[in-house]
Amino acid sequence: MLVYNMLEVLTARQLLDQLVAFPTVSSDTNLPLIHFVRDYFAEHGIDSIIIPNIDGAKAGLIAQVGPNVAGGVAVSAHSDVVPVEGQDWSTDPWSVVYKEGRLYGRGTCDMKGFVALAMAALVKAKSMDLLRPLQFALSRDEEVGLLGAPDVANGLLDNFAKVDAVIVGEPTEMQVVTGHKSCDDLQFHVRGHEVHSSRLHEGVSAVMCASRFVEWVRVQNIESQAKNPSGIAALYDPPFTTLHVGKINGGTANNITAKDCYFSIDLRCVGDENPEDWYAKIRVELSIIEAEMQAVHPDSFFHVNIMPGPAVVPEVEGRAEALARRLTGDNGSHTVAYGTDGGHFQNRGFSVVICGPGNIAQAHQPDEFIELSEFTAGEKMLDRLIESLQTD
Repeated sequence: MLVYNMLEVLTARQLLDQLVAFPTVSSDTNLPLIHFVRDYFAEHGIDSIIIPNIDGAKAGLIAQVGPNVAGGVAVSAHSDVVPVEGQDWSTDPWSVVYKEGRLYGRGTCDMKGFVALAMAALVKAKSMDLLRPLQFALSRDEEVGLLGAPDVANGLLDNFAKVDAVIVGEPTEMQVVTGHKSCDDLQFHVRGHEVHSSRLHEGVSAVMCASRFVEWVRVQNIESQAKNPSGIAALYDPPFTTLHVGKINGGTANNITAKDCYFSIDLRCVGDENPEDWYAKIRVELSIIEAEMQAVHPDSFFHVNIMPGPAVVPEVEGRAEALARRLTGDNGSHTVAYGTDGGHFQNRGFSVVICGPGNIAQAHQPDEFIELSEFTAGEKMLDRLIESLQTD
């Protein structure tokens, strides 16, 4: 971590240097970064609340400045980043490097850039005469299933007056995004029965049974893509629900039927399709395969664990959308295919919009960067937000 005087008011750019220096990969703890945010806020008169996960290895954080009255605005971000292993970086991923109008480093775009901007905004707003509050929600484990969003969303409701709008600062190039697909994580465990492969008919290969289901997934994608998209689906790119198997692992040897196989599915539903309907279809297919497995050996099974990542659904006359359009001047219609913490906020009754600096195409990439012009545009949006909170 970089060394600085805690009493010093850091610029958003300086805060970004501090934040990127914390390697908050989702597989590791984020507590050093969370404690940095807490301590920096405290030095500038802002109380915050840390919300730990079950084992205490990670946490989210919430804070508020201004009066504790209804009608304020919350800004939302996540603290974790994706790994850098196996990526060909030309700079140190844990240091911000400026080159030709760009700020390089892991998380500069997704989404420590917005975290830095939000922190700077809270300290700035602390010294101003706000009539409505500015709240801050910093989650954990967004990159591995939006796991920390419910904690911070509930934390805002439990500790502060309810805000009129939540701005999720994921990279949208400052476009006002009013909806995104669901981002559900389905984890599968297939249990087979081991025998020598020469006695294949007496065993159950977990790998082969898993592969049969993966083929069913491939067919679902083909059929979904072939349909004429509905008016709502047409707002998305691509305009259909997708199921993706990115990793599969199982078996012990070429001449043994695999006892176990593990894989996951990334399910992203367009706005007018219900993930629950897809869960039901999946379970029907699993039951067919499982019945055939158990006819060979009764201890075989096909289990699935579902971690929902709810969609953000476009709102009718949404307060968050109206606010973001006033702050940015963007009147376009935008949806995205990637998921955010926003769905968990919306499910708890908040009005939600996604709007932040940076291009999502840079997220998770080697030599991740944010354009300095985008960073500056995000700062201007939050300055306008602070001004708006000084009026009725």
